[in-house]
Amino acid sequence: MQKDGQNQRNHTNKFIVRMGEEMSLISVNNLTFGYDGSYNNIFEDVSFNIDTDWKLGLIGRNGKGKTTFLNLLQGKYEYKGTISKNVEVDYFPFEVTNKNRISIEIVNEIAPNVADWEMIKELNLLHTDIEILYRNFNLLSGGEQIKILLVSLFLKGNNFLLIDEPTNHLDIETRNNLVNYLEKKKGFILVSHDRNFLDRVVNHIIAINNTNIEIGQGNFSSWKENKDRQDNFEIMQNEKLQKEINRLEIASKNSAKWSAKAEKAKSKKYNSETTIDKGYVGHKASKMMKSSKVMEQRTKKAIDEKANLLSNIDRNEDLKIIPLKSNKKALVLVNKLQIKYNKQLIFKPISFEVNNGDRIAIIGKNGIGKSSILKLIIGKEIQYMGEFKKANDLKISYVSQSTEDLKGNLKTFAQDYRIDEGIFKAMLIKMGLSKSDFDTNIQDMSEGQKKKVLIAKSISEQLIFMYGMNL
Repeated sequence: MQKDGQNQRNHTNKFIVRMGEEMSLISVNNLTFGYDGSYNNIFEDVSFNIDTDWKLGLIGRNGKGKTTFLNLLQGKYEYKGTISKNVEVDYFPFEVTNKNRISIEIVNEIAPNVADWEMIKELNLLHTDIEILYRNFNLLSGGEQIKILLVSLFLKGNNFLLIDEPTNHLDIETRNNLVNYLEKKKGFILVSHDRNFLDRVVNHIIAINNTNIEIGQGNFSSWKENKDRQDNFEIMQNEKLQKEINRLEIASKNSAKWSAKAEKAKSKKYNSETTIDKGYVGHKASKMMKSSKVMEQRTKKAIDEKANLLSNIDRNEDLKIIPLKSNKKALVLVNKLQIKYNKQLIFKPISFEVNNGDRIAIIGKNGIGKSSILKLIIGKEIQYMGEFKKANDLKISYVSQSTEDLKGNLKTFAQDYRIDEGIFKAMLIKMGLSKSDFDTNIQDMSEGQKKKVLIAKSISEQLIFMYGMNL
């Protein structure tokens, strides 16, 4: 995939010299890596340098190798080439082996010898109630768990931090608090698909493109502006070259045709009254043939130049969900609903209904009960008070925020959920997966690819009501 390593290395080194100061670097040289059994390498002969004081945003489409690169920095995989660094790296999110513990025990395990006041200080920076330290980690909301792990990460020490999708499960207010929190930190690589979040946090971008890796100063918007400018130039250049190729091909064919006709005329017998300068005709035929060869060479050069364009331009296709119609007007009816959690009511009574064609978002702070409402709708055992009804002909498609249970290949997955394999894979191609990805086990896919599997499953189903979280 990434074959422009030498050019990228030269570009990066020039950039570092221009900074004019001594830096602590992570240096990647001639990195080549591919998963066993995979048709294509994820990285091929890639070289670049990054400064460990930068706040780097790592961007790229799903499956391009963002999380893989973070794993390579941690030394999890064998690879060709070298990755040299004079700092230790830490990865977020940490894998918590035993979640059935008090949260403060998990913080102490990740960041030993940290005083309680230091934990409190970090949580205050995130505007988070310190009581979550003394609650069972397994019972915290997804957003609260993220806060605990992030605090642990930054309390651990001065290592270079690899932060993978920290905004998952976070409400809007907490995302803003996290922005302010990260502004006070330095030295990390941040993976996120939240463009606004990247704009407010990072000062450098490392972009994994289709054919190369590029590094530049600035936030996501400045990188996107430069990329759009380059893409537009390549599109116009491609159109210009295509017109030139068409013109040259026509001219070359005409020249060759005329030359062949003239050569044939030289050998033709004429009567005594016909006069023809065979020397002139031969000279003209030779000249036209030479002209044809020149145009063929120019055409080949234009085709080669055209082949180097558009390789990093991503094309997106529209996706459409066509739900079935229910016989009932109201799909879901909620009146004065209150969810119970540990025998306590966690929010004031709410009332709403979902009708055919409605698109409804449930918003609120982490831990307020959003997921509990949705779990109630899909039939989970949730304690509640008030009135809750749903249509008896309702078919619900569920897109989980967790991908932990996904496994096996795509064919088996389609069979297990009784969806058409052809339609399912067609949807995945529309979302950017290649046919070579179809041989990859789902558990080995990136998180973004796994989410696409769940979304493609949902689109492939005939449904009346779709339930999704953090799509």
